[in-house]
Amino acid sequence: MKKDIVFPPVVGVSIAIAHGENEEESLWQVILINDNEHAIESITISSKGYGELNGEPVETSVLRHFYAVLDGKSFQAVELIDPTVFKLYNEYWVSYFIGKQLYDKKFVFVPESIIPKNLTFIPILKKEGILHS
Repeated sequence: MKKDIVFPPVVGVSIAIAHGENEEESLWQVILINDNEHAIESITISSKGYGELNGEPVETSVLRHFYAVLDGKSFQAVELIDPTVFKLYNEYWVSYFIGKQLYDKKFVFVPESIIPKNLTFIPILKKEGILHS
């Protein structure tokens, strides 16, 4: 049963939202970062947006991504994100293994948190973005 599964705290794994390769204003990427020395394996990421726009409840489709391995001190672009959903909660549920141990964490970017004044330099990406650890 789920209550019997031990979920240690997630350390060194983050989600960032940053401009795409050519820094175009309209092109943003969601990026999974593994800042640990060791690889993580069997990575599953579920993403969705939800909240209100113009007083109406809105929910985006759920997208699922799988990656076999992400080496230590590396990152993986997960998906493009449209700035129109920055007004919603943007949720990324990340699960992965280190050896036989399962790790699991939900990263939620709250509405209007993905804005220029919140950009910080992310060394592993060598660019600015919004980092959620």
